[in-house]
Amino acid sequence: MIFKKNSHNSSLYNTLLHLSRNLFFYQNIGLLDKFETRIYLMFIHFSIMMIVFKKKGKKFEQKSYDLLFNNIENNLRELGFGDVSVNQKMKDFNKILYDILLKLEAVKKNDDTFKLNEKLISKYFGELNDPKSTKFINFESYFSKFFNFCFELPLDNMIRETIKFKF
Repeated sequence: MIFKKNSHNSSLYNTLLHLSRNLFFYQNIGLLDKFETRIYLMFIHFSIMMIVFKKKGKKFEQKSYDLLFNNIENNLRELGFGDVSVNQKMKDFNKILYDILLKLEAVKKNDDTFKLNEKLISKYFGELNDPKSTKFINFESYFSKFFNFCFELPLDNMIRETIKFKF
């Protein structure tokens, strides 16, 4: 066989895409429904999964990370972006993911609740610049419940099962 077809497992990407399309974000919170918003929401969900893996003492597979970014790159190309702009956007998205991953969780005082970093959220979602607003509180509540939901799942099934998360 001369050509070998790569079979890509897109379950992580599809799960994150499904979670980022939740109408709650657009109807209840009032986020703008655009490509960047969905990417940021995907990265927050993904970061929470990675945090859960770390808290449970296991590393997230590099292969899953690579496949996620491969799917995002393919999506950009399907949207008509050229090579130069795709490469630049992929570098930017990589930086954004690490920014979110490293700063997502606010420093906790003495409890085990998940709390979002307010400055980080307002950086990527201008609509959520007031941490005392109902929209911000609901946004944070969603992700706190998502964190708890993920934490209760076995790591082997987390990617597949998070699609069942309801808020």
